[in-house]
Amino acid sequence: MSPPATRPLALDGGWGWAVVASGFLALLLGYGSPQSVGILYPEWLLAFGEGKATTAWVGSLVAGVGLVVGPVCSVCVVNFGARPVTVFSGVMVAGGLMLSSFAPNVPFLIFSYGIVVGVGVGLLYAATITITCLYFDKRRGLALGIINTGTSVGGFLYAMLQSELIELLGLDGCLLVIGALALNVVACAGPMRPLTPPRYYLKQRAAVLEQQRLQEEELSNQKPLAKDPVIAMETKEPLVRRRRLFSCSAFVKMIKIKMRQYVRCLSSMLSLLQDRVLVALCISLFFYSLGNSPPQLFLEDLARSSGLTEGIASISLVSLSSIGGGVGKLGLGIMADVPQVNSVLLYALTVGVSGLAVLLIPLTSSYLDLQVLSVVLGFLGGNWTLTPYVTSQVVGAEKLAEAHGILLFFGGAGLMLGPPVVGCFYDFCQSYDVAFFISGGGMMLSSVVLILTAILPRPQTPPPAASGAEGAELISCTVTTVTETTLPDVTNKSGSKCKF
Repeated sequence: MSPPATRPLALDGGWGWAVVASGFLALLLGYGSPQSVGILYPEWLLAFGEGKATTAWVGSLVAGVGLVVGPVCSVCVVNFGARPVTVFSGVMVAGGLMLSSFAPNVPFLIFSYGIVVGVGVGLLYAATITITCLYFDKRRGLALGIINTGTSVGGFLYAMLQSELIELLGLDGCLLVIGALALNVVACAGPMRPLTPPRYYLKQRAAVLEQQRLQEEELSNQKPLAKDPVIAMETKEPLVRRRRLFSCSAFVKMIKIKMRQYVRCLSSMLSLLQDRVLVALCISLFFYSLGNSPPQLFLEDLARSSGLTEGIASISLVSLSSIGGGVGKLGLGIMADVPQVNSVLLYALTVGVSGLAVLLIPLTSSYLDLQVLSVVLGFLGGNWTLTPYVTSQVVGAEKLAEAHGILLFFGGAGLMLGPPVVGCFYDFCQSYDVAFFISGGGMMLSSVVLILTAILPRPQTPPPAASGAEGAELISCTVTTVTETTLPDVTNKSGSKCKF
């Protein structure tokens, strides 16, 4: 068997900038409405008359559910590629927004806007992040900063657009127009050309080649020729003929094979949690998402209920937060590329200062104070640009998809729980102060834990044993075909996994 191909080198330019432009526009169109959900939240309170905690589930789910299913989204991108996943996500986001315009109550809105749109933007985010990291290495921080700025630009533009559409067309008409705009995400998938074929394509091609090889062997009664050097397959289970596919034994064997694959995939993801820096990142991101997401949803309602907006005609707090977020994502991404900057400590610093800003919210006495804090929180919220960059620095680019999916799971859990918890505190205490004090303190504590974990020396892991096949592993493809008789295992001479 010929030696496997090494991981393709990142371009750091060229067509990669077209990928960055398409990712920026896709995130702008997909995340525009979820990022400015604070504009829709007061309208839903008036339209359905539910409590703040119940209605807050809509905004928390759309922000968190896509991150909670981050591991699943990452697996979809690895197996099917960024382009098909982006197309599917555009259809989901547009369909969920249009369906929300017909919502008769908040539970229906939780499903249509919170879950459907949330999963759609989660798939979109995983696709754009993964394809961008493949195209860039030295300029990865800048590229990630540019595409993540699309979410903030979308939040700023959609905050004004949704306010105007609500006045002109009402809440239902606004959601229909926003859903139609989200369909343009499908067109943004065009430039996302993969550098390597997706794993699902490789498996299908391997299965076809194996079937052709077996047919040629049966006809010629000779030993099979060498396999295609591009596709190498590892089959560690007996193979059964296709015409016996529906027999009980073949069905049981197929289930066992799939279960072994799932167990190996799960154990691979769980093994990443042995890295204490990654575990500290997960904890820090959970508390940061838990405390930073409620201000984006409740600051407008806090200003109105406190009477701070009377006689003031100025830009909304959501728009100011989006402006700060756009500047922060781009600025923090550029800072992460500086060789002297420790990206983990930079991320921990943003989490700690964000906690301090949340602690100051109950102490504000004017609308100007809230505007300043909105800009600060928005700027520090740009640290979402750093999450894939920091993850790649901690575990390496080869394990980025799995590790980033785990990290997004913890971030999504915090985003989902944050607004409802703060809403429950308000319904119970008729004040946001206690919730903001608790969430801000948790953010600062998690920042300290991450800083201590990052500065302590990490234990040295022994180098892996040398194998027969050299080179970096990109994709390990396990293909099971059905044949009549049992065949010997097909492996390379060293017994290691076959690579592409």
